Amino acid sequence: MNIVGARVDQRLVHGQVANLWTPNLQVERIIVVDDDASKSDIQKSGLRMATPMTTRLSVLTADVAADHLNNERYGKQRLFIVAKRPERFLDLIDRGVKIETVNVGNMPKGDDTTALTKQVSVNQADVEVFKQLIDKGVKLTVQLTPRDDSHDLMKLIDEKMK
Repeated sequence: MNIVGARVDQRLVHGQVANLWTPNLQVERIIVVDDDASKSDIQKSGLRMATPMTTRLSVLTADVAADHLNNERYGKQRLFIVAKRPERFLDLIDRGVKIETVNVGNMPKGDDTTALTKQVSVNQADVEVFKQLIDKGVKLTVQLTPRDDSHDLMKLIDEKMK
């Protein structure tokens, strides 16, 4: 597996992912892990339009993504995995996919969330998932764009959710 990036982003493929992260990481394929989008031709079409022309796109369920990644279906392609929720990365790791770092880029504010940054808000259930990812050896960062400073997600949680 040649995973060069993994990002939690509610918007999936959009300007920051397509125009900043993809060229910065020299991504050859974006893998969107989202059950709903994988079943919707309309959502897949929108994601394809947002994806750079020079980049391939796969929109898959966690099961299919794990199978393809574990069986090295993408060869030596540089892969960028994007999902709306941190649970998808836990799903992939539990299915044997090796992910070293997850960048949390956009989790919108909700009724039961605490804002960690302008772009990242979490609830207690999210924190529990992040703790499980940490326990599995995953480094968790918050970084909006490649030009921004990277911050340790768990330090932000410790500071903001006391």
